[in-house]
Amino acid sequence: MKTVLPTSTAGSLPKPSWLAEPETLWSPWKLEDERLIEGKQDALRLSLDDQRQAGIDIVSDGEQTRQHFVTTFIEHLNGVDFEKRETVRIRDRYNASVPTVVGAVDRPKPVFVEDAKFLRRQTDKPIKWALPGPMTMIDTLYDDHYKSREKLAWEFAKILNEEAKELEAAGVDIIQFDEPAFNVFFDEVNDWGVATLERAAEGLKCETAVHICYGYGIKANTDWKKTLGSEWRQYEEAFPKLKTSAIDIISLECQNSRVPMDLIELIRGKKVMVGAIDVATDAIETPEEVAATLRKALQFVDADKLYPSTNCGMAPLSRRVARGKLNALSAGAAIIRKELSA
Repeated sequence: MKTVLPTSTAGSLPKPSWLAEPETLWSPWKLEDERLIEGKQDALRLSLDDQRQAGIDIVSDGEQTRQHFVTTFIEHLNGVDFEKRETVRIRDRYNASVPTVVGAVDRPKPVFVEDAKFLRRQTDKPIKWALPGPMTMIDTLYDDHYKSREKLAWEFAKILNEEAKELEAAGVDIIQFDEPAFNVFFDEVNDWGVATLERAAEGLKCETAVHICYGYGIKANTDWKKTLGSEWRQYEEAFPKLKTSAIDIISLECQNSRVPMDLIELIRGKKVMVGAIDVATDAIETPEEVAATLRKALQFVDADKLYPSTNCGMAPLSRRVARGKLNALSAGAAIIRKELSA
């Protein structure tokens, strides 16, 4: 029987302390060579077990084999020089030293396919795999070759499509493209952002998702949120275009956010991944708090299209807090399932 309100995480889960520094983004690996490969696989199994014990329905790798949701993919591509760095403004929010695009970009070999095969062997549950979206990739680089954000996005879309097709062949059930940049560059989203996203998903038979959030719970993001006023209406800009797109599932941030829930009406007919867990706080939600968020969402999305999830990735949190939040997500979804069956 098909699960009603299938739960999942939107992205990363914390890494164990023996693999990387806890509660830290871009933390260097503590292992090397064969021990690192084995350590990543052990961490993936632990992450999967945390999800299993919490009762998460659609599981993931927890991004245990990558340092960062964007740069780890880019590291495996030709045409990007990680030694030649420039300072750029990331999503109009904070400055960062980033690698430089110095030539034509291409993917010499698969990036995550072996990891996906490993995850597939560990579980019979549906699995979801996250990839960075084209627009978010270009916003994490200095382009000294194409000299055009749009041209570089189309090149990345082709590369992502190659990777996505091989992930699908490896047994991935949902491929999610992370596009936090969609909440910032509204004109580009509508001019070519959604089109490049569709190119990345072209020809896939598995389900596809786009995850659009307000970022990890780091200071640069929480400070930015304070400037957005009493209502966060950024989704209003991209949702109409996404509603008519080929993407199956649209993910948004709802827990403890100021996003008006009725904006979900703009994507009526799509499956909606509703963020019912706040990743910007160590406070663990109660099941009833999760259920309250899902009840509000059900005013604008049918139950068979509602996918309870987290607002964003949980890499900066402790494993204890993340486990508590996973348990709350499952328990909150269970409350609503019971209400629906009654």
